[in-house]
Amino acid sequence: MEKPLSILICFMISISVLSAQERKTSKKILIHEAIKLETDHIFNKLVEIRRDLHENPELAGHEVRTQKIIKQHLLDLGLEVETNIYGYGIVGILKGGKKGKNIVWRAELDALPAEESGQVIFKSRKAGIWHGCGHDIHLAIALGMAEVLAKNKESLNGTIYFIFQPEEETFMGAKGMIDNGLLSKISPDEIYGLHVSALPVGQIMVRPNEMFAYQKRIRIKLKNELPIENAKELTKKIYSFLCRASTGSKPWELQAIVDPKIGLMQPNTIFKDYLIMDQNFTTYSKNGQLFLEAYLYETNSANLKDIIPKIKHIIEDSEYKDQLLSVSFIQENPTVINDERLTGIAMKTFEKIYGKDLAISDYGQVPYFNDDFAYFQQKIPGVFFFLGGSDFEKGIIAMNHTPNFEVDEESIRVGVRSFSSLMVERLNRNL
Repeated sequence: MEKPLSILICFMISISVLSAQERKTSKKILIHEAIKLETDHIFNKLVEIRRDLHENPELAGHEVRTQKIIKQHLLDLGLEVETNIYGYGIVGILKGGKKGKNIVWRAELDALPAEESGQVIFKSRKAGIWHGCGHDIHLAIALGMAEVLAKNKESLNGTIYFIFQPEEETFMGAKGMIDNGLLSKISPDEIYGLHVSALPVGQIMVRPNEMFAYQKRIRIKLKNELPIENAKELTKKIYSFLCRASTGSKPWELQAIVDPKIGLMQPNTIFKDYLIMDQNFTTYSKNGQLFLEAYLYETNSANLKDIIPKIKHIIEDSEYKDQLLSVSFIQENPTVINDERLTGIAMKTFEKIYGKDLAISDYGQVPYFNDDFAYFQQKIPGVFFFLGGSDFEKGIIAMNHTPNFEVDEESIRVGVRSFSSLMVERLNRNL
């Protein structure tokens, strides 16, 4: 018994002679080491939770079982829990040992209305419902972060609010929570979230400002019905006139986002400075009028105001000039826009703690996808990350919303460890 005691005495003496700055630095290193150890310790449990959620997915507005599981898990961790917010939303409240900032981490509850066709052994048990966007992974990461940080709460200066949001796939949940007064109740200073992506597992990608292209749905209304061929001819003119991309590039080929030469991680990526749209418009008649509709994706917000005038100009220069009734956007959701300062801080934080290879810069904007996290960012400065979920050697490709979407569960470990460390640094720094 004497030897361990002598070692402890020597350790205490060595700590006492350290400068205040050295003790502070040592404490920081220790908490991030603790985060890594705790993450490894609970990893298998998080995988089990993820697989249970995957087998029992629920559509937007029906997240009853999911809410119950998340709520109980948070209560077991000792967090305060609020559920009377919007729909089946949940907020877990983790108060640190000292007062400080209020930071939000957000995850989503709902699944997609789609059939699963992958090879996993824990397939969805519900016909036509599937976590084909990775929200089950997001939930497992958020629960893991809550557990790891709860075990280190005395080291936290401030409060973390874990928002588990319903109805993301319908783009209604975030706005619903905000409209019901959530943000006025918790007064957050910053907000963070992620989306699993087709990047390799072990990587986090982020950029300041727009993460996605601006998505709009255009509607053209004409007085009279047109023969199908005439309608196709008109929409082809509009498509040819509006679309823009760098020579030889095809930003509509989403699989190229991970291409090492032209993907998002390259400054010369094909996923910047483009406008692409549906080549085949949705065409239908109603009350003797013709409606032409299509989605379009524009990277430059300054160009959005010119789209409707350009379409009007095309039609007014055609034989259908006298038939034009209106051109309008019928859907124009906000897009995710990352705070420049917080994005830069996050990149530096990851590099300092986990090295240069963890977080990489995103040089483009992804088409087709978007996230209603954008509504939170309209009210609070925040950052939205892409988390790698693919293992190409194993044939695991985390391309969201595709029939064979699958995620390497090692991404859970990477997410919990990395973002828990980020939350600690953001709470314990007055930046």
